[in-house]
Amino acid sequence: MLVYKGYDQAALDRQYNNRLHVPHYATYTERWEMLSRQTEKEFPVVKNIPYAALPREQLDIYPSLHPCSKTLIFIHGGYWHKFDKSSFQFIGKAFSNYGITTVLINYPLAPEVSIDQIAASCRLAIHWLYQNISAYNGDPGQLYIAGHSAGGHLSAMLLATDWRCFNLITDVIKGACVISGLFNLIPIRLSDINKSLKMETETALRNSPVHLLPATQCPLSIVVGSNETNEFLDQSKELYTCWKDSIPAEIIQVQGLNHYSILETMLDPQSCLHQAMRRMLKI
Repeated sequence: MLVYKGYDQAALDRQYNNRLHVPHYATYTERWEMLSRQTEKEFPVVKNIPYAALPREQLDIYPSLHPCSKTLIFIHGGYWHKFDKSSFQFIGKAFSNYGITTVLINYPLAPEVSIDQIAASCRLAIHWLYQNISAYNGDPGQLYIAGHSAGGHLSAMLLATDWRCFNLITDVIKGACVISGLFNLIPIRLSDINKSLKMETETALRNSPVHLLPATQCPLSIVVGSNETNEFLDQSKELYTCWKDSIPAEIIQVQGLNHYSILETMLDPQSCLHQAMRRMLKI
């Protein structure tokens, strides 16, 4: 029986099982850990700063050496129920040569909290950063975001946020890059991933950026690897189709990269991802 598009249950589950499609995925996550420990030794970092009350509502900051620097905020993936900012410290070095302050966000994980609350926590992080980043050589008027996988989803949700409800300026986010993201949560709800997320249909709809509109005019780069599954490719294409008339958006399919290999290319100044993020950051 078909459950979504032309997929039966087993086929849909395979589409969203990245580890199945990249059998050597552990080599990437192990390298992220190695690169992250190196980065912690090479660059000053202030860790585990609380931005709200819950235990995982914390962030790490790699301050620029220069006051009033542009600030890149990175949101990790893990299908909203896995991973920790500690595995992504290597992002802190990606744009250090350009004088960028980098922030890594943690957020509460499912199933202890809902997707609604995860998105709400990320909004609280942005609000905290706007008020406090100047103490870490960041400029609250130059906040940029990037996210990978579920972090790409959360980044898009931040672009769909009306920041006036938080007493912030509408264009608090100046640019965004979403990497291999998830923007339509209906197929996620129908897949076996939902055993951990426990999403209802209404939750999936109100947290699907493709069913929302951006509340800002900041530029958006949508980046995905050509070796990702058809569903992941479609997720990026659908966001681009839904948002391209409302926001300056580009979609980039990077040849030869999968869901894991694409992320660490951020460290390579010659890579498509690094160059896209430089354009987004205007550096």
